[in-house]
Amino acid sequence: MKSVAPMIVASCLLLAAAQPPASRKHVESSEETKERPGTGHIYLEKMVGNWDVSKVYYPRGGDPVRSAGECRQKMIQDGKFLQSEFIFEQADGKSTGQGIVGFEPESGRFTSFWIDSRQTRMSARQSREPFDGTRIVLYSIALDPQAKESRRSKTISQLEDNGRKLIHRQYALGSGGEERLVMELILTRKP
Repeated sequence: MKSVAPMIVASCLLLAAAQPPASRKHVESSEETKERPGTGHIYLEKMVGNWDVSKVYYPRGGDPVRSAGECRQKMIQDGKFLQSEFIFEQADGKSTGQGIVGFEPESGRFTSFWIDSRQTRMSARQSREPFDGTRIVLYSIALDPQAKESRRSKTISQLEDNGRKLIHRQYALGSGGEERLVMELILTRKP
């Protein structure tokens, strides 16, 4: 009997060690670890592909400045985010840009981040209203809570022509609520 007791204790210890901790087991089986895609993710997925880009910048004075480029968009992180990579050929050389857009099903809102080779500043934008199913409306947000939000903007993105065109329009917002078109990107899906 004395020799059986240590074997029972050892067996119990080995069984206990083989079981994952209760908290880990709970998290792994929990729905919290994998959010389900929402209507915004489905809309973003329609933007996946290779695109020709026509960019028009509208300065405060003077003629619009036009340039051409290309864009490749793909869903990343198990279909939760749209990643965009842009290359533009301009009179002063090539420029590149990269964006990430995500959708939060709980709030129905989008958030985006943008970086490019022309500046060292990151740009962040977020929806104010839940997604209406037809277009993404984003407003600039300040990343530095100490800084004044001096460059307020609004961007509207929507698919047109049965998904063959993707139009992005960026507006500068004045203090009185006026909007001025600053930039327009017209993406045409490559065959």
